[in-house]
Amino acid sequence: MELLPLLTWLLLAHAMAYLAWTAAARRRQSRCYLLDYVCHKPRDDRKLSTETAGDVIQRNARLGLTDYRFLLRVVVRSGIGEETYAPRSILEGREDTPTLKDSLEEMDAFLDEAVAELFARTGVSPGDVDVLVFNVSMLSPSPSLSSRVVRRYGLRDDVAAYNLAGMGCSAGLVALDLARNALRARPRRASLALVVSSESIAPNWYSGTDKSMMLANCLFRCGGAAALVTNDPARRGRAKMELRCLVRAHIGASDDAHACALQREDGEGRVGISLSKALPKAAVRAFAVNLRRLAPRVLPVAELARFTARHLARRLFFQFPHMLQGSGKQQQKGGGDAAAKINFKAGVEHFCLHPGGTAVIEAVKQSLGLEDEDVEPARMTLHRWGNTSASSLWYVLSYMEAKGRLKVGDRVLMVTFGSGFKCNSCVWEVTGDMADRGAWADCIDDYPPETLANPYMDKFGWINDVQGDTMML
Repeated sequence: MELLPLLTWLLLAHAMAYLAWTAAARRRQSRCYLLDYVCHKPRDDRKLSTETAGDVIQRNARLGLTDYRFLLRVVVRSGIGEETYAPRSILEGREDTPTLKDSLEEMDAFLDEAVAELFARTGVSPGDVDVLVFNVSMLSPSPSLSSRVVRRYGLRDDVAAYNLAGMGCSAGLVALDLARNALRARPRRASLALVVSSESIAPNWYSGTDKSMMLANCLFRCGGAAALVTNDPARRGRAKMELRCLVRAHIGASDDAHACALQREDGEGRVGISLSKALPKAAVRAFAVNLRRLAPRVLPVAELARFTARHLARRLFFQFPHMLQGSGKQQQKGGGDAAAKINFKAGVEHFCLHPGGTAVIEAVKQSLGLEDEDVEPARMTLHRWGNTSASSLWYVLSYMEAKGRLKVGDRVLMVTFGSGFKCNSCVWEVTGDMADRGAWADCIDDYPPETLANPYMDKFGWINDVQGDTMML
């Protein structure tokens, strides 16, 4: 009879050990490590300088003087410099009649260089890739772009390939989230995922006169990035960063938010991307929703307690102002928005913000209470590369790395926005050496420049001296 309890105890101990081992294995498998990433640098003959941009605008016979003046103001304030890139169809004067071939050639130029370089740098064979996620918002050919990568690099016939479209600039982190979950779902084996992010500019140049749709031409430029991530703990020593958390927020149920970045037809039937004045407000609102979920996962308890105390004190002031001592001016200051802001610098050292435009960068800066140096990487990325949509965050990260700012143990907050309207964020922890200059190699020493002033006004300011608003250019 004494043997039965002993056997029962041994079975229970074995079961508990097995469950603990299984839980630990699942935790290990749920990890996500960034082995490396590559940002695409197009050929120099594809640069869209101020002068070339002016030529593109002037050859649009639909534009009048008021339209030209509007574009002048937008370009001057855009924060974009002289060395961004455009598709060959635009540089060759075919922006009104792009072909599918133009779009695919734009993608192939990126795939042939950036993805190939990524495999070469990591030593990973295309045959080792288990999961592929390709995201381009404005191009969805058949076969898909993910199939194009499978064919081009000879990926295995059992690769789990996904293709994302229509997700806007936020798709970079959507793709990362999908890749991470796909790695988790694989049966108890260490796996590799290739995440490819780009945008198709060639078929999406707007040639009409709707001002809200002209804005996209002044912001979006060619680019792309490819990254290799894994859940294999054996590769952690070779990884650059480990993904600590990823949070997604979607406020598309709001009509204003849903329509602030919208593909539509103008009054003459020309298709373009409409960016409304409500976009910065939608970004801030989506950002606030995202941060409410993100903060408890990345901030220390002391900072959360401090914020909670100040928030409660602020609410107490509005309910019982007579209970607080001090002048009216001090009370008003104590009840302001600044009194209830979270200090995210208590949880992260670096801010990798989507360079969607100067207004968006400034809105996020104000919301987080950041300094100019915190948003410098985003501003410099916008200046050098423009808004490359879903791949933009990787250029911002590459700027930080090229500047030598990312040290082991540092945490990096990535924040991106996209049509829908969405705000996605994630936090990385630096685990390995990050000293590669990447796509910034030939210019990083020139950044930040003394001024971000655009020379557009110097070259085309004469338009303000022309009388009449009916002149056709």
